[in-house]
Amino acid sequence: MAEIQTVGVVGAGTMGSGIAQVFAQAGLGVRLQDVEPAALDRAVARIGRSLDKLVGKGALEAAAADAARGRLSTGTDLDPLAEVDYVVEAIVEDLEAKRTLFATLDGLAGEEAFLASNTSSISITALGTATQRPERVLGMHFMNPVPLMPLVELIRGQATSPDTMAAATALCGRLGKTAVEAADCPGFIANRILMPMINEAIYALMEEVGTADAIDTVMKLGMNHPMGPLRLADLIGLDVCLAIMQVLHGGLGDDKYRPCPLLEQMVASGRLGRKSGQGFHEYST
Repeated sequence: MAEIQTVGVVGAGTMGSGIAQVFAQAGLGVRLQDVEPAALDRAVARIGRSLDKLVGKGALEAAAADAARGRLSTGTDLDPLAEVDYVVEAIVEDLEAKRTLFATLDGLAGEEAFLASNTSSISITALGTATQRPERVLGMHFMNPVPLMPLVELIRGQATSPDTMAAATALCGRLGKTAVEAADCPGFIANRILMPMINEAIYALMEEVGTADAIDTVMKLGMNHPMGPLRLADLIGLDVCLAIMQVLHGGLGDDKYRPCPLLEQMVASGRLGRKSGQGFHEYST
């Protein structure tokens, strides 16, 4: 199996930019694509700030940071992805949008290229069936913030080959990440456990069991979590949390996964967390 040298990342949001950064830091050529030029500008600035912080903390040499910047190119056109060895999709958490993109990538990328999704809950099997190469389609779910979190959840679709999983596992090793395989079930491992906890914290807030600060403090100081569930939901994005809960509820058919009405209201009102400046807590934008 040829070693992966170039990677495409589709979607220049928080996750996409973080994924692009860790690939560039690991020595791979990275082509970051987004339909919005402004999103690409924000991503390049975000990556630059992240690299500068790592240098400032002594976790990365300045020369290595400069080299990582040099390995990154951006664009609004998917055509350059025809030359990459591996593509990671990091667009909106919507099944049909992802299937449409995977079908396009399948017709564009070389026949040996792997197609991975950073989805946090959507079926990899369903994405694979949008292509003519389902054996080379897999889930590669990074944790946020990508440059700092050591875990990558690898999801094997029904048709994903052992060679594809082996290539992805080796790639995670080059990134300095620990790969853990999960079955292609709604939410996989991470969000099957995490999101119901966050959803229950939102129920506790809605039912006035405690304030947002009280709920987060109990989980931080009582359960030794690094961040309270409501502040974590704000970091993830409440729209993303809602989308995952909807996948869990629809896929598993159990009312214990029903999204909290307060979460639905927050998203409908545009209070999406850190990215909007308001969520369960307030943030400066």
